[in-house]
Amino acid sequence: MRPFRFRSGFTLVELLVVIAIIGVLVGMLLPAVQSARAAARRMSCINNLRQFGLALLNHESARGHFPPTDARPPAATAPWSTGGGWSLQARILPYAEAATIADRLDFSQAAFRGNFSAQSPNPAFAALFATPVSMLLCASDPAPVVNPSNGFTYAGNNYMVSIGSATADGSGKYFWDFRSPTDGIVFENSKVRFRSITDGGSKTVIASEAVRSIGNDTAFAAGSPPRAPYQYTYNGSADFNSATVALNANPTTPTTAEVDALVAAWNTKGVTWRGVSSPAMRGRGLSWAATTAGNGLTNGFLPPNSPIPDYVVHWSGFFGPKSWHPDGANVLFADGHVEFLSDSTDTTVHRGLHSINGGEHVSGRY
Repeated sequence: MRPFRFRSGFTLVELLVVIAIIGVLVGMLLPAVQSARAAARRMSCINNLRQFGLALLNHESARGHFPPTDARPPAATAPWSTGGGWSLQARILPYAEAATIADRLDFSQAAFRGNFSAQSPNPAFAALFATPVSMLLCASDPAPVVNPSNGFTYAGNNYMVSIGSATADGSGKYFWDFRSPTDGIVFENSKVRFRSITDGGSKTVIASEAVRSIGNDTAFAAGSPPRAPYQYTYNGSADFNSATVALNANPTTPTTAEVDALVAAWNTKGVTWRGVSSPAMRGRGLSWAATTAGNGLTNGFLPPNSPIPDYVVHWSGFFGPKSWHPDGANVLFADGHVEFLSDSTDTTVHRGLHSINGGEHVSGRY
């Protein structure tokens, strides 16, 4: 008789223990992997903003001033050769590593024309306007990069240039209507020089990231807004006109406190929200080419990732940095460095950082 031999192997209990250990290790590893990916996306965003800042500074060095944003596009009956309607983002492409697009742009022609609420792109550039520019896109933003609007297709933008603090002094001077000089580096047809930044380049925010909008204009019941970080902008135009302050030629000399009170009441008022496909381009980041505030401009009225959504009023609005990064958003300073401002940044400090010449004393980290 042959001797009985035991076969080596795992028992069921041992196998279950091994599976449990592997499960625990995977559970410990996944957050670390996700954190590493988030950090990599945030670093990519920082690098994009640095390139953006370098292009701005290259333009200022070559032309003697920061690029402007154009006034509203010419009328639909105007010839394309009248020019106009270009965003600041488009104007810096020749000074960035985007030659394949920049070489095909002609700023002597109009980028868009027609009523601001239903613009149409110049057929000569329509295909370019649908082409994504990697420098202008944050990898953390899950929104579609290319979107339709009013029968046309556009590639998006995450990086907005500051028109200033959007504050008011109560004596008739206010900085959200960028048809006139503001306390930022840009307004319509501006030619602001670096030397105008008397608060210091290292203490002045000139651009920041935003969350791109999604979908069509829509409605959410008062008190039940879309989830933060708000992939829609709040339509405050009607509320703004019916309040004691008005966007255009306001005779009541608004104060910042009045505007604060109005904007803070957003969740109890209107229910209309602007999406990325808004014909008036009042969502965030539909087109890197268009001059509208929703596509390319911001201000420092709201601190990073404020519980108040970006609040559009007619041609302008009250904005702030917003991102999909945890705990804050990236901003670009005039000297070219990028910082991550936390969600807890003080509102007054934040507005001071967006003013180029307010004389505010801002020290330390923010």
